[in-house]
Amino acid sequence: MQSKFNRRSFIKRAALAAGATPFIGFPNIGSAAGLRPGDRLRCAQVGCGIRARTHLEQVYFRYGQELVAIVDPDERTYGRIFSYLKDHGIDTGKIQTFTDYRVMFDKMGKQLDAVFVTAPNHHHANVAMMAMERGINVYCEKPLCHDIAEGRRLREAAAHYKNVATQMGNQGHCMEGYRRLCEYIWAGMIGNVTETHSWTGKSNGGVGPRPPTLAVPPGLHWDSWIGPAPYRDYHADLHPHEWHGWYDFGNGTLGNMGCHILDGVFWALQAGHPDSIEAEMIRGGTEERCPTGSRVRWDIPAREKMPPLKAYWYEGLNATTTDSPVGVTRLLTGNARNLPPLLAELQKQYPDEELDVGDGGTLYIGDKGIIHTQTYGERMHIVPMGKMDKLPQPPIILPRPKDVFEDFIDACRAGRNETAAPFDYGARLTEFVILGNLAQHAGVGRRVEWDGPNMKVTNIPELNQWIQRKPRKGWKA
Repeated sequence: MQSKFNRRSFIKRAALAAGATPFIGFPNIGSAAGLRPGDRLRCAQVGCGIRARTHLEQVYFRYGQELVAIVDPDERTYGRIFSYLKDHGIDTGKIQTFTDYRVMFDKMGKQLDAVFVTAPNHHHANVAMMAMERGINVYCEKPLCHDIAEGRRLREAAAHYKNVATQMGNQGHCMEGYRRLCEYIWAGMIGNVTETHSWTGKSNGGVGPRPPTLAVPPGLHWDSWIGPAPYRDYHADLHPHEWHGWYDFGNGTLGNMGCHILDGVFWALQAGHPDSIEAEMIRGGTEERCPTGSRVRWDIPAREKMPPLKAYWYEGLNATTTDSPVGVTRLLTGNARNLPPLLAELQKQYPDEELDVGDGGTLYIGDKGIIHTQTYGERMHIVPMGKMDKLPQPPIILPRPKDVFEDFIDACRAGRNETAAPFDYGARLTEFVILGNLAQHAGVGRRVEWDGPNMKVTNIPELNQWIQRKPRKGWKA
């Protein structure tokens, strides 16, 4: 695949990047009122799509917090949300509704203890920053941000607002699997790990040009949906879920699943900044659409006692015959899936081993053995499974937090910003993951050399336009 740049788009995006201002500090607006251990949090839900239902089930039904506001640019979601709440005995009479979170913050900022963000990626950093600046605790779904500069700014803000609890919603980080993985790898149970192979069966991308303009559906406030992203007219393959596959709003399959599946790679192997990233295969996609399949490699230098590491990512399709002429957002099965060849080799070597391909997973290749984890770190085990029973168990050295929602709620009540997956960690993990988008933009076989401390690509300067995007007028946090 050739590079996807053309002169017009380069000049346009480079001009936007050049206009962006450096980070110069944060306002001191205040902090949320003190909470006690038994207090109910007054919460706002920003984004009422598919993921919001999980938040409702956990935060309000299971843990009994108080929902006081919902924000979604599509008014059609309100009826579904209210019906679901009423079915679970929640009084919806006092819940306020908004189509623009800026209005919600202006009107209710002092009445909120926590904000839960399940909006599309391009809104994540804006909502999170507005919450922190007002002293409001914030839980944001993954990926934490849409571009790398947003993540750096969120890290700085989280460090500045020390009494605000922050949490990124990568629930696997709170679970046993990845914590046990860290302990096994740090204890040298599989020796020096020099390769990892991570995959997902999801495909969030598309092929072909932008679809024709359509009339905005009744009840959808399109300007609020676009938010800080570059304006475009409404068309198919965007709302409510297909936005994942457009670079202006999402980060493709990497953004959708990478913070889950690559969490163990980044954490257990202390990956930090890679030296380079490269796309070895790309299927589908265009300059503005994410691919329907790709294979990406991160080249990570030696870290303390760990040797250099090559981390591979396999997403979506591995066959052009099944590329859709329109957007693709689905879970793939069968021979079209893009999977590590090592999986088939291990299955032949250990025919009785249940190497469940599932929605996704990772193989960690050490010089003394191999570990397999599933999408959220579940079923962590040395291959073959029976080998673990014959080895000494490494000591438990990491804390075992409660689930990701209870952990956040407890932190809010305690007035502390230490959570299991705070923005400091979430931003660094997100940056590592969406560096893969830079490799996809560059095209197959173009090694992207990354200067992490200075946040820039050193050998393909036109890629730097994707690192920081100037928000649309009126939408800067």
